[in-house]
Amino acid sequence: RIRVKLTLEEIAAGVDKKVKVRRKKQAQGVSYTTCSTCNGQGQVMRVTNTMLGRMQTAATCPTCQGSGQKISKKPKEADADGLVVTEETVTINIPSGVTEGIQLKVSGKGNDAPGNNSVPGDLLVVIEEVPHETLKREGINLHLDLYVSFSEAAIGVSKEIQTVNGKVKIKIDAGTHSGKILRLKGKGLPSIESYGTGDLMVHINVWTPQALDKAQRKFFQSMLTDENFVPNPSTSDKSFFDKVKDMFS
Repeated sequence: RIRVKLTLEEIAAGVDKKVKVRRKKQAQGVSYTTCSTCNGQGQVMRVTNTMLGRMQTAATCPTCQGSGQKISKKPKEADADGLVVTEETVTINIPSGVTEGIQLKVSGKGNDAPGNNSVPGDLLVVIEEVPHETLKREGINLHLDLYVSFSEAAIGVSKEIQTVNGKVKIKIDAGTHSGKILRLKGKGLPSIESYGTGDLMVHINVWTPQALDKAQRKFFQSMLTDENFVPNPSTSDKSFFDKVKDMFS
């Protein structure tokens, strides 16, 4: 079992990853003979006497451990099963939309089993998601906190933002309030079950000036009673709880 780290961009597109894997393979020159204890069956029959009579049960052969064969010749670098540890580069095809902790299986790239005509095991790959600098994942949806200045929120502006598919421009309307959520359809992550693609939620945060000079302070003081600066929410302006409800609906 190995762990593979993926960025959100790689998760969105799907990716082929080449990784070095240490696995056990049959050593060159190893040979096997049929186990004389079980005659190649891998099991031995045991008979026990009980109150109900004689009972016959099958058990794993203690000599060959169920393989039906035992080593007749092996090189000195091989272990007791005739296997040696090798390093191999394996290409893993990772589909889009995988999630943290999901396990993928690469057939035939696990350890070899001892014996002639044995079938190699599988390589298990556990996905680890690398945290993104600006985007937060929620299922197939993504969230982005976008900060705009007080002036930009008042007069409106176009902003370039980062998505998993590259940069896009969005429009911030004049008079935008802090807490507004812009939903960009199809800019999230694809579903691994092929149920479609999620959305990108852009959370607008209006940055209030922390320090004002004398002229700026005078300007805002003069606007304290201006009707355009007095809070006057309309019935169409949703509360914070309504916005959260819409986000999860």
